[in-house]
Amino acid sequence: PPASQNNEQGSTLRDLLTTTAGKLRLGSTDAGIAFAPVYSTGTASGKSGRTMPNILDDIIASVVENKIPPNRAPKINVKSEVKDEPKDDRKCVQDDCSKPCSDVQYSWICDKHVLWLRDHKNSNNWKLFKECWKQGRPVLVSGMHKKMNFSLWKAESISLDFGNQQADILNCKDSIISNTNVKEFWDGFEDVSKRQKIKNGETALLKLKDWPSGEDFKAMMPARYEDLLKSLPLPEYCSPEGKLNLASHLPGFFVRPDLGPRLCSAYGVAATKDHDIGTTNLHIEVSDVVNILVYVGIAKGNGVLSKSGVLKKFEEEDLDDLLRKRLKDSSELPGALWHIYAGKDADKIREFLQKIAKEQGLEVLPEHDPIRDQSWYVNKKLRQRLLEEYGVKTCTVIQFLGDAIILPAGALHQV
Repeated sequence: PPASQNNEQGSTLRDLLTTTAGKLRLGSTDAGIAFAPVYSTGTASGKSGRTMPNILDDIIASVVENKIPPNRAPKINVKSEVKDEPKDDRKCVQDDCSKPCSDVQYSWICDKHVLWLRDHKNSNNWKLFKECWKQGRPVLVSGMHKKMNFSLWKAESISLDFGNQQADILNCKDSIISNTNVKEFWDGFEDVSKRQKIKNGETALLKLKDWPSGEDFKAMMPARYEDLLKSLPLPEYCSPEGKLNLASHLPGFFVRPDLGPRLCSAYGVAATKDHDIGTTNLHIEVSDVVNILVYVGIAKGNGVLSKSGVLKKFEEEDLDDLLRKRLKDSSELPGALWHIYAGKDADKIREFLQKIAKEQGLEVLPEHDPIRDQSWYVNKKLRQRLLEEYGVKTCTVIQFLGDAIILPAGALHQV
């Protein structure tokens, strides 16, 4: 429709908001209201005087009521706003959207659920990423370690610089948290003989709980902070200054999620007797996340699986053919095993875990959420039952040294 018709009907969100600009007054942001309130000058009964402010629903309702004649159906012209949007289907992402990005090296893994960008240096990666991201799919970018100062991220280097710090350490098997000297954790990172023992003499599977994180990370590790930021994949989205990183550009009166960065460090499961536990249980993040594997330690000591034994453990997983091929590449170093689920499956998974808890005689309290509480690592047997009984398929990804895994908010995952 012509511009005059647009203005008459207030047909787009931009029109709705701009046509009310004269009515807006600066409201208090202390209460967490993201939009300035509207003050009307009268009431339905005809009394004059300013009423209490209304929020966004009232803004839009008022404008729609005033701008659209009652005898005409509203017409919404959105063509000019979304003319470049692709069709929301998988075929578009896999076929049509790859045409303008023909120089991008990429593959699809996990039954075409995860986009793998194989060349981290390609400046056009973000164009293909954008089409995938619109559909809420995970993305893997490999080779990020080639941009980083590798010596900064070695276990011995971090231990040397920060060994005297105190931090919370989690025993992943029994979820007991203790505050201890960081050096104790790093001493056992690659030497199993120096790791803590639990009551039955078994080697403890320890994890440093997000140490350090956020502003502490930047203050404590400025060189590593800068090295990480300059090495982020898809900087248009992932960099704090990225033009498409919306969270970084929110006005100050929004309560922002903790955007990190944070350092996640844990011992490998391969050195323990129980391989049905994880270092990160099944959970959901409230914001999009990029996780870069900056270092993989090779554990030594009695009873530790050899490198070939570790590879065999990976191969027992339900893996994509391309991931199996990467495992056979001697230049690649696998370090972490991820299981990822789409956000739309959260309710089914929650119901399944509550069912399993009852089968195991555990008390299921109505206020407890097994996903929010991060109380489950879904082992191979349970993943098979989840598929058979609820039709929920697990997306299994191996994270190799230098891989960045980018997850949309709401995606369930365990490591």
